[in-house]
Amino acid sequence: MTQLSPHITLAEMTRTSVKADNTPPPEVVENMRALCVTVLEPLRVALGRPLRINSGYRSAAVNKAVGGSNTSQHNAGEAADIEFDGFPNIALAKKIVAMKLPFDQLICEFLVLGDPNGGWIHVSHKRSGKQRGQLLTASRAGGKTVYTVGLPASIR
Repeated sequence: MTQLSPHITLAEMTRTSVKADNTPPPEVVENMRALCVTVLEPLRVALGRPLRINSGYRSAAVNKAVGGSNTSQHNAGEAADIEFDGFPNIALAKKIVAMKLPFDQLICEFLVLGDPNGGWIHVSHKRSGKQRGQLLTASRAGGKTVYTVGLPASIR
């Protein structure tokens, strides 16, 4: 079993329900390792509970099957959609910001206010280059995904 960090494995970062090859090339594995070591592992340690990775790396076939963007950082192993059981997603976004973790994007995706486990948190990290520190909220409107700058007001 390949460890990307003390608590996160390659298998967790590549797990998918899609019936397609999701084997990452070596450079992508290093991108995943950077994300895990720099962002996910410190968060997991700070919260003292297991992390659930809903979506990590996506091969082109997996990304197409799930309707992901061709420019998604998941494709490069630079992003993960995460949750912590028993820890509200809105509070998770707030924790990432408060810890000043070096993220490229932090997106509250499809959160359901009033439901602490509604939606998930997308977090990305680039192995090289400047992190944008971009904060976004994704929601659905008219059958499309709409991104607004910033996090939901309830966590500011």
